[in-house]
Amino acid sequence: MATPDGFHPDFDDAAAAELTRNRVHHIKASDLSSDTAQSEGLRRFAALSGTSVGAEKLWMGETHASPATVSSNHHHGDSETAIYVRSGNPEFVFHNGVGEVRISTAPGDYVFIPPYLPHREENPDPNSSAEVVIARSTQEAVVINLPELYPLKESQ
Repeated sequence: MATPDGFHPDFDDAAAAELTRNRVHHIKASDLSSDTAQSEGLRRFAALSGTSVGAEKLWMGETHASPATVSSNHHHGDSETAIYVRSGNPEFVFHNGVGEVRISTAPGDYVFIPPYLPHREENPDPNSSAEVVIARSTQEAVVINLPELYPLKESQ
């Protein structure tokens, strides 16, 4: 049965649970969850995910790197990762098949990390934290920690 405005049908509890994706969700900064995949040297917080809002194709949250911190080497599986630098000057390090490449960033910069690309984040600043906002193309944060940074092998 529709409400008087004709747009908002009344649902029983079971139907409402199934339709959780069909509504706008508001996640307050105080509601971010640290119950997500982690890497040594970083602290990740989930905002939007399959768990929190029923997302099927997106994970979004933030990562904090303490001063003078280096993360473990890792990749994000088949997830594309988009990063927005909110504060600090984090550096992103990967191997291009010849040697290490270091990308130094500043607030307002964006970084894209392709699926399966081993990399690490560093915060070389000895006094200030770095914070980034992250969006991934999977509903949960995929993080596979690695023993070393190495070039991807070509498919044969």
